[in-house]
Amino acid sequence: MSGATPARRTLVLRAIVIALALAIWFSPVPEGLVPEAWHLFGLFLAAIAAVVIGAFPILTASVLALAAAVLTGTLAPAKAYSGFANGTILLIVVAFLVARAVVKCGLGERLGHLVVSLFGRSTLGLGYSIFLVDGVIAPAFPSNTARSGVLYPLALSVAEAAGAKLDRPDRRRLGSFLMFSGMASLTVSSALWLTAMAANPLGSEIARGYGLTIGFGSWLVASSVPTLAAMALLPLFLYKLIKPEVTATPEAPHAARRALAAMGPLSRDEKIVAATFVGMVALWAAAATLGLDSTAIAFLGLGVLLTTGVLTLADIAKEGDVLATFIWFAVLFTLSGQLNELGFMSYLGERLAGGLGGLSPLVTGLVLVVAYVLLHYLFVSQTAHLLALFGVFLDVGVKLGVPVAPLAFQLLFATNYFSANTPQGSSANLLFAGSGYLTQGELYKLGALTTVFNLLVYLLVGVPWLLFVAR
Repeated sequence: MSGATPARRTLVLRAIVIALALAIWFSPVPEGLVPEAWHLFGLFLAAIAAVVIGAFPILTASVLALAAAVLTGTLAPAKAYSGFANGTILLIVVAFLVARAVVKCGLGERLGHLVVSLFGRSTLGLGYSIFLVDGVIAPAFPSNTARSGVLYPLALSVAEAAGAKLDRPDRRRLGSFLMFSGMASLTVSSALWLTAMAANPLGSEIARGYGLTIGFGSWLVASSVPTLAAMALLPLFLYKLIKPEVTATPEAPHAARRALAAMGPLSRDEKIVAATFVGMVALWAAAATLGLDSTAIAFLGLGVLLTTGVLTLADIAKEGDVLATFIWFAVLFTLSGQLNELGFMSYLGERLAGGLGGLSPLVTGLVLVVAYVLLHYLFVSQTAHLLALFGVFLDVGVKLGVPVAPLAFQLLFATNYFSANTPQGSSANLLFAGSGYLTQGELYKLGALTTVFNLLVYLLVGVPWLLFVAR
């Protein structure tokens, strides 16, 4: 279609997507599935394919899929719209607004200059600083979505302090590198600590049923070598892949220190935002211990900012992208969850895993891990993925002779590092995906390459290490 006009090319791509949905819809329903599960799979797959090939924007593709699911009776309205009341999705929206307050009051600019003054002699150094901050704070955040609300304002402020603003096309790749560094960092920092992501303890409880006890220390021992290797190599990989326009900035630390001096002491609004932000972080860190709801904490912080006038209704009205993000993520979250509830995910996992008889334990384990990673393209939640497939894959692997400890840890680590494969692969991605620095096509491409990179690191470095320490 190289010679076709853009309008004609778009029509052809849309016809392909519609044909894909209809082909699945009218093909025989596989034995073991209910028709609703098969039809919903067709709609979901067509929506994702539409975004990947550029037939529709992600918002358009998702709302069309939702409308088709309800109008055809595939999903009941109450189930189809349930994602709009999901606490995690609301947390993302509020985190967007709180992050905007950090930037608006000038605190973000101050933090950005501070990071640049310490690490800003090179663009690569700025990328590593994001990974470092994330890795240090990760064990205190059982929600990687909540942690993204801390990391995103920092990455945004660093990007702007480095001159990579949205109105600077000459530094767009610099902003893309820093934004995607934040998104990629969350994938590996969550694998480093047992308490860095909600699905990690859930997986350890499932593994207990197979005789494997995983505590905070044993998780850290198992994860340390492959994850630290990934954290050391991933910023360099992204740097080579994205190729930021600016590489060496020897004068940046001095300029940043001069900018900090010119800003003077903290303003009233900066103090309020800083206190609110620190309070939110502290409450998020203690949420599991105190039984607090992370979304309610975010709403409390937003309420404080609105009450004090740091953030106004006019500011919120300017955040049009927040509404679009809220809608498409809520829709895809719902469709993915309903696929799981209708039994499609477990059916697919069992069929893939059940065809491995006759392979050696090593090959079986590798195939299970790769298949587990690839199947995340059908999920919009890491926790839902783990609950649907982790036990199934672990059970099949153990029955076919794969050692339980290395397989369990590989699947658990994958539950974290595969989260960047798509913009909707984790709710923690949404702040970075909605930043404006990355297109949907770039997010899918970078996400796929980052996931493959992480997979190779965890297999090549992690398997020998796990065979040594996890017996």
